[in-house]
Amino acid sequence: MNTMSTGFRWWRRGDLDGFFGLFVDNLIQLILIVTLCSGLLGMPDSLVFGRILPGVAISLLMGNLFYAWQARKLSLATGKPATALPYGINTVSLFAFVLFVMLPVIKSTGDAELAWQMGLAACLGSGIIELAGAWVGARIKQITPRAALLATLAGIAITFISMDFAFRIFADPLIGFAPLALIFMQYIGRINLPRGIPAGLAAVLVGTVLAWALGRMDGQALVAALPQHMYWPTPYVLDMAQAFVAPELIGFMAVIVPMGLFNLLGSLQNLESAEAAGDVYPVKPSLAANGLGTIVAACFGSCFPTTIYIGHPAWKSMGAGAGYSVANGVVMTLLCCFGLVGFVAALIPIEAGAAILLWIGIIIAAQAFKDTPNHHAAAVVVGLIPAVAAWGLLMLESGLRAAGTSVGTVGVQALSMQLPIFGMIALERGFLFTSMILAAMTVCLLDKAYKKAANWALGAGLFSALGLIHGFRVEAGGIVNAYGPSTTWPFVIGYLLIAGCFYILGQKSDSVAPDHD
Repeated sequence: MNTMSTGFRWWRRGDLDGFFGLFVDNLIQLILIVTLCSGLLGMPDSLVFGRILPGVAISLLMGNLFYAWQARKLSLATGKPATALPYGINTVSLFAFVLFVMLPVIKSTGDAELAWQMGLAACLGSGIIELAGAWVGARIKQITPRAALLATLAGIAITFISMDFAFRIFADPLIGFAPLALIFMQYIGRINLPRGIPAGLAAVLVGTVLAWALGRMDGQALVAALPQHMYWPTPYVLDMAQAFVAPELIGFMAVIVPMGLFNLLGSLQNLESAEAAGDVYPVKPSLAANGLGTIVAACFGSCFPTTIYIGHPAWKSMGAGAGYSVANGVVMTLLCCFGLVGFVAALIPIEAGAAILLWIGIIIAAQAFKDTPNHHAAAVVVGLIPAVAAWGLLMLESGLRAAGTSVGTVGVQALSMQLPIFGMIALERGFLFTSMILAAMTVCLLDKAYKKAANWALGAGLFSALGLIHGFRVEAGGIVNAYGPSTTWPFVIGYLLIAGCFYILGQKSDSVAPDHD
């Protein structure tokens, strides 16, 4: 089949809106990298702008081009328009590697170079795990109910995406409401804007004009952010290799391994989300490309893993195809290599694109209910709970930090007088895994597959014993992960009791139960 017969085009009308949505999301990640590495870690500009951001650029360009090519291939094979998988920096790993790998090195040695090298090693380790997972991802996807995979994404969409950007919009309605109206009018009301202007473009333009007109932006900051140098991606394999002889690396494996598994599972869930929206991509090459993108990032100076992003259904409903992915990769590369990240952040307010990301979160959450069997709705709701707990804990910790204190300083006993803080922290630790397991367990109960429900409970017990879920310690500086059964043994016993109840009480019914697969 040739390109003309399938109607494939590299650029579709919806690609412009898709680009602005992914652009704002990726821009936020770049701003976070600059802020955390320069402000928190105290890294010099030569390290942040000269090495890390060019490494980010090449990893984003490589991944976005691959997923655009993959969308073209799917479109040619099916004769239907396909939307490329969205791709970018993994936010969770970004914070984890900064706070729990690089910051401890800075505190103990004061050596920014060593902290960067350790970050490269952590990124490489995560990429290897993601790449290896490509060979088992299809099996995990096959045995896990769709409701379990989509419920996890819905929880993240409602809390970490929709709530955050809804707060930004309502914090400044004079800027946020007009872009929100444009996005909702086109994508919910199905009314096209005059002259066919894409709502995403209109929202960013209107929000930016309002922000400057109302004096919310700083002209001096814009001038100060003008680029001074150009930076080319350079391999740093030898620098990365030096981290492997540092004794600290062994201790950081407790962060690297769970983050690698976390990234693998998140990408797998996003593949399921794309399939539910109508684009069926092969699991192995999709996950392998993601893992290779992270490995390339580490080899070229970036400490931050990449991932298949949440939000494919929203970009598909916009009418985006392959072009938005290519445009995102190219523009992100230009921003990183020309030192334009600060300039664009000073030019375009986040509120201008907040409405796009709010709508993306809404669509993802809606998909979890729409594209799963009606009788599995309860499982979706159960799967939302850990994400809500994680978001609530983040809000609590952010508030305490703003007050100059922390959970460890205040004390969990004091906090537990006002809310069940132990349960909130336990649900937050490894919430991606917990959400999927609890939702899968609920699906099996709804389908009267009691032995399968018991097996999921046993899996939860194993994950608890390893400390991948529910494992934590509260220290003066805050909450830290704790691995092994020494801190999670009540959960291990609890899940074993749940498994026993499911197996014994459902023993007779399970032999005639329908299979959820």
